[in-house]
Amino acid sequence: MTTTPDVNDISRTARSQPSEAAVASFAVPTWMDRVGGWQYRHPRAAIKLGNFDTRMAADAIEDISIEAPIYIAGLARSGTTILLELLAEHPAVATHRYRDFPPVFTPWLWDRWLARVPQNNETATERAHGDGIAVTSQSPEAFEEVLWMAFFEHIHASDHSSVLDAQTSNPAFEQFYREHIRKLLAIRNGQRYVAKGNYNLMRLQYLQSIFSDARFVLPVRDPVWHIASLMKQQTLFEAGETAHPRALEHMRRVGHFEFGLDRRPIHTGDDDAVDHIQQLWADGHEVEGWAHYWAMIYADVDERLSRDGRLNEAALVIRYEDLCGDSQAVLERFYAHCGLDIDSATIEQAAARLRLPGYYKPAFSDAELRQIRDITGPVAARYGYS
Repeated sequence: MTTTPDVNDISRTARSQPSEAAVASFAVPTWMDRVGGWQYRHPRAAIKLGNFDTRMAADAIEDISIEAPIYIAGLARSGTTILLELLAEHPAVATHRYRDFPPVFTPWLWDRWLARVPQNNETATERAHGDGIAVTSQSPEAFEEVLWMAFFEHIHASDHSSVLDAQTSNPAFEQFYREHIRKLLAIRNGQRYVAKGNYNLMRLQYLQSIFSDARFVLPVRDPVWHIASLMKQQTLFEAGETAHPRALEHMRRVGHFEFGLDRRPIHTGDDDAVDHIQQLWADGHEVEGWAHYWAMIYADVDERLSRDGRLNEAALVIRYEDLCGDSQAVLERFYAHCGLDIDSATIEQAAARLRLPGYYKPAFSDAELRQIRDITGPVAARYGYS
């Protein structure tokens, strides 16, 4: 059992505003804004370019097959980035990288171009989230959402269910998606594709219908700490997008609606629940809104796994606290579930890097803590939290 921190153990420090440096990190380069904007406004043209890109890569991907792709999916701030980085370090793995955006549709030609352009030496810098994770253009990142948005028009509409299940059929997307993954495997010289995508929580069964051997890793986090982190990010993104208007459009183009001025809850198919959460946020009830959102998302995940034995077998739920507190044992299960061979020394080194965050603490009042526990408690208990 993982126990929620006692009220007396939780910091009462004020909820701080983001630093100037954190806000400045939201600036979007002009070239990225223009190319990304064109691609976002013309999805059909982008798809055509992607098909041309596939023809150019035909010889290179002819013998490449997709074996047991790995999907990391969880509510934002649940540990998905840590898990992605750990998998991306494995020599057999291929992922999207920061350098792949904007031209996500044409990875083969873009990679050929980058190979001919002089590359500057890079210094890793902290990403916009202000969470201590430093990245370069070579760092793994989630960009396949750009493809999903091009083929599924209403996938992020607040009044439209985000669920894609085993009965979903979109042959054009499925062919394009398979070819895209094969190109990434060729470019990265990898054998296993790994994707991080929070919205894939609503697509687990659809993905399994496309790839019967897919593996899923689903992180979950203690709701008190999770909601504190979510609220911290919301404050940061609002400030960053207000100071840098291009950032708001950039987030829309990459399919990042978790935070900021255009925050949209993932729609589980329950219109009333989604409307209630949005109204709470609109009325300034952030804690209550996030608590209901956490409960809605993770209740849906649990019910989805409980109803579908085949999906449940393909999925591994990882509690963030266990990942950081019992790292070696969790990582052993993690790599075994993904079907990746890894030596004990590498697991020990990875485990030594994992720890609970020390750059912030929840600052909830006693009433807010009770509210979080009352709303999330029944769902949290399903994941072993008390």
